[in-house]
Amino acid sequence: MIKPCSLLLRSCPAKAVHKKRMVPLAIRVPGLSQPVPESIFTSLRWRPPISSTSTLLARSFQHSKLASSSPTTPGGSQVTQSAIDLIVDYLTNTNAQLGADYSVSAVSTARVESAAEEARKLFNAESNSEIAFGPSSTSNLENLARGLEPDIQPGDEFIVTGEHEANCGPWKKLAARRGAVVKYWHSTPTHPNNPYSFSLKVEDLLPLITAKTRIVAFTATSNLLGSVVPVQEITRALRADAAAKGAKKVEVSIDCVAYAPHRRMDVKAWDIDFCVFSFYKLYAPHISALYIRSSALASSVTSIVHHFIAPVVPYLLSLTPANDLDATFAAIAAHETQLATKLLTFLTAPEQVKRGVFVVGIEEPSVNRLPTVSFVVAGDRPLNSRDVVRVFDEHGGIGIRYGHFYAYDLATRLPPPVDKENGVVRISLVHYNTLEEVDTILGVLKGVLA
Repeated sequence: MIKPCSLLLRSCPAKAVHKKRMVPLAIRVPGLSQPVPESIFTSLRWRPPISSTSTLLARSFQHSKLASSSPTTPGGSQVTQSAIDLIVDYLTNTNAQLGADYSVSAVSTARVESAAEEARKLFNAESNSEIAFGPSSTSNLENLARGLEPDIQPGDEFIVTGEHEANCGPWKKLAARRGAVVKYWHSTPTHPNNPYSFSLKVEDLLPLITAKTRIVAFTATSNLLGSVVPVQEITRALRADAAAKGAKKVEVSIDCVAYAPHRRMDVKAWDIDFCVFSFYKLYAPHISALYIRSSALASSVTSIVHHFIAPVVPYLLSLTPANDLDATFAAIAAHETQLATKLLTFLTAPEQVKRGVFVVGIEEPSVNRLPTVSFVVAGDRPLNSRDVVRVFDEHGGIGIRYGHFYAYDLATRLPPPVDKENGVVRISLVHYNTLEEVDTILGVLKGVLA
C-alpha cells in the first residue's frame, strides 16, 4: 500500500449552473467510432470582453470557470474554479496534521485517503493503492527510479526516448548509479519533403530489445511534435519481442504529460507498469500523479512517495451531457482535431512552404495529431524562433513560446539541429480554445511571415 504523507484535496461535484440550449451538429472524426457534437465546448461558453489586462483566451465553461488562458497548455493549463474553491476550503477549514485523533485532523486525513480516486479514474487504474502524487512529473519519476534502484542489476538495459526529459533523465541517472546500459529509441523522418517531420516507429524500437532489456520508457505524445503514439500497439509488440528474446522482466514507463489533457489514458488496456501525468496541465494546480502497477509495487518498487490531489474529474464529466469520461475525451478529440487542422493547413500551404516554414512533427491533420504544433522558419529568409514569438508578445493577448521544451535530445537531432537557445516556435491549444482564436493567431502569423 502507498501511504499518503502530505496535502491532498478531495474532489466534489461541480457546481450546477444554468445550461444553455444547444442544437449539436454531429461530425465524424477519423479514428473515432461515434460522431460527436460539433463545437460542443464553444456552444456552452460565454465570452467576456477582452481588455488590456486580460489575455486573448479568457473563458468560462458551463459547469466550471477557468481563469484567463493562452495557447501554451503543455506548459500549464488554466485552473478550474472548483479546484481553486477546494484549495481555499481545505486551507480554511481542514488544514491540519494528518493521522491525529482530533476531529479536524480526522476530516483532513479522510480527504487525503479518498483523494486518489480522482487520479485512478483518469488513469483507469485498478486500485487507489496504485496511485502516488508529487509536485511534478519529473520528481515523481525520479522518486520511482529511486524506488526501483534495489531491483536493477549491472548490465540491465534501459530504452528511452528524447521527447521529454522527465521520462529520460531519471532513467539515465538510475543507469549510472547501478551500472545499467542506456539505449535510445529515436524518432525518425515521416515526410520526404520535410526534414523536420519526425515520429516514433515500432520498427525502430524492436531491434533495440534484447534478453537484458529491463525498462522501456517512452512518451504517449511528444510535447514538441504533438503526435499521438499508439501505446497499446507498441507495448504489445515490445513485450512479445522481449519474451521471444528471453528477457526475464520488462517494465514499461509511459509519460502522459503532453497526452492527458487531450486524450483518455488507459493503463489497463495499455498493459503498462508505470505512468505519469501533470494535473497542472489538466486544469488543476501544480501537482503530478504517478501510476505504479500493483505487481510492480509488490516485486519491484520500494515506497518513496508523496501525495497531492486536485478535483478534475467532475469538471471533465461536466463538459458533455453524457457525464462520461470516454464521451468527454471523444468530444475533446473531435474539437481539437478541428483546431489542429486549421493551424496545420495554414502552416503547410504552398505560400508558407515557399516562405521556408517547416512543421516539426507530422504535417497531416488527424485524430492522432494534437493541436500542439511546432514549426521553424528556414529557407532563404530564415527567422529566429524568438523573433517570431516577440512579434506575438508585442501584439499582446496571445501567449506562445519558443525553445526546446525539455526535448533536449530530440531538438538537437533535428536536421539541421535547432539552436538550444532559439529552438522552435510552439503553438499549443486545448479544448477551451476556439477556431476564432486560431484565426487571430493566423492573422498575426501572416504579418510575421510577410
